[in-house]
Amino acid sequence: MKKYIGAIDQGTTSTRFIVFDADGRIVSVAQKEHRQIYPKPGWVEHDPAEIIANTAEVIGAALQSGGIPSTEIAAVGITNQRETTVIWDKQTGKAIANAIVWQDTRVADEVTRYAMNGGQNRFREATGLPLSTYFSSLKIRWLLDNVAGARQRASAGELLFGTIDAFLLWHLTGGTNGGVHVTDVTNASRTQLLNLKTLQWDPALLDAFGIPASLLPAVKSSSEIYAEASIAALKGVPIAGILGDQQAALVGQTCFQQGEVKNTYGTGCFLLMNTGERLVQSAYGLLTTVAYKFGKAPAHYALEGSVAISGALVQWLRDNLGIIQNSSDVETLALTVTDNGDVYFVPAFSGLYAPYWKDSARGVIAGLTRYANKGHIARAVLEATAYQTRDVVEAMEKDAQIELKSVRVDGGMVVNELLMQFQADILNREVVRPVVQETTALGAAYAAGLAVGFYSGIEELRTKWKSDRVWKPKMAQLDRDRFYRGWKKAVARSFDWTDN
Repeated sequence: MKKYIGAIDQGTTSTRFIVFDADGRIVSVAQKEHRQIYPKPGWVEHDPAEIIANTAEVIGAALQSGGIPSTEIAAVGITNQRETTVIWDKQTGKAIANAIVWQDTRVADEVTRYAMNGGQNRFREATGLPLSTYFSSLKIRWLLDNVAGARQRASAGELLFGTIDAFLLWHLTGGTNGGVHVTDVTNASRTQLLNLKTLQWDPALLDAFGIPASLLPAVKSSSEIYAEASIAALKGVPIAGILGDQQAALVGQTCFQQGEVKNTYGTGCFLLMNTGERLVQSAYGLLTTVAYKFGKAPAHYALEGSVAISGALVQWLRDNLGIIQNSSDVETLALTVTDNGDVYFVPAFSGLYAPYWKDSARGVIAGLTRYANKGHIARAVLEATAYQTRDVVEAMEKDAQIELKSVRVDGGMVVNELLMQFQADILNREVVRPVVQETTALGAAYAAGLAVGFYSGIEELRTKWKSDRVWKPKMAQLDRDRFYRGWKKAVARSFDWTDN
């Protein structure tokens, strides 16, 4: 039997290739960042050609540094930043424009225009999603309408659309020479074009957004053999799993039971609850999405609370203000003060996502006095992530009618002890970090492994999950209530800053 399973983790700021052993432990990893392109305020782009080149580079680097022949890899899974939108020429493989990233807000006016006929939730019953700048539908429409000749070429069947997973898969399996044009149900469910009940593209939605069906990839399960890789480093290795990054983390945390929850602290912050085969429509500002679908088994659904800015706020403190030199310095600086000094930071840089869905909100720092210093700002930056998570947890409990006992956490920020303790305090629940913290890549590897028989089933995967650290709440209830009350006041100040 082959020894290893691989995962391509194509994220918002970097691309990684990780090789895992059968126990889910990392054997080798390579990573490379790509440029963040900001042509105008609110616009965020990536260069698709750079992402493809980086992907090939990190695959080769990880295999070489680990001394791992591709013949020892049973299969590879893909996990990716979701909603980010690419349209490319099927004859050349070149994108017609830069990818429009999930954070991008250029379609805000279109959101308003569409909401005038049926409201912000006009497509929610079919898709589980409100009208927002977040999802792929209006990004596709914008590219078709604003890149010269794109709509005509799309109608003629010359162009292809994909979220990043589909773009990668097409290139990795031959590109212009027979590349497979496929996405999985989790990524498809983030386009606002998939019907959650049929798990297929919805003709009425395509018509509403003016998107030709010929652009779209075939929708497959999250765990099946799509094709073999054709690039040199992985030639002949099956690509057999695809999961959007947050769903991949849910799988990596082995949250396979209804009511189990994970929270990922990355560029943004994403809390998902597995609702089983039950499709729960949110009444409290959450998203209904596909959690995963393994082969021919029924799809599992999830409730999701999406927070646009969490780790990105620490990067902003570093890069835009220069208050810290390295992201890890934020904890040290925050520990120079004993509390937030009544300072709150609402990071609504591109509006607020769940549970508010306010595209017109913008970032605010509230509660400043002469007493406040950079330590208080650093503490407010960290606490913003914890407060936003509580907003989502409270909405999720109402929607699912399930009381959360604990939250499994992963992502780059979970090494921050101050944040994790404050998260437990403000939630008044246990926060649990697993031994293997690369749960996003691990989830994609698990999906691929299931498809090729590398793993026997989800019960085997569940036995591999182990706890590394548990934070228990210590804060007095009066303090918890006072801090959260201040946060809610600050959030209200961020609303309706722009005039969209």
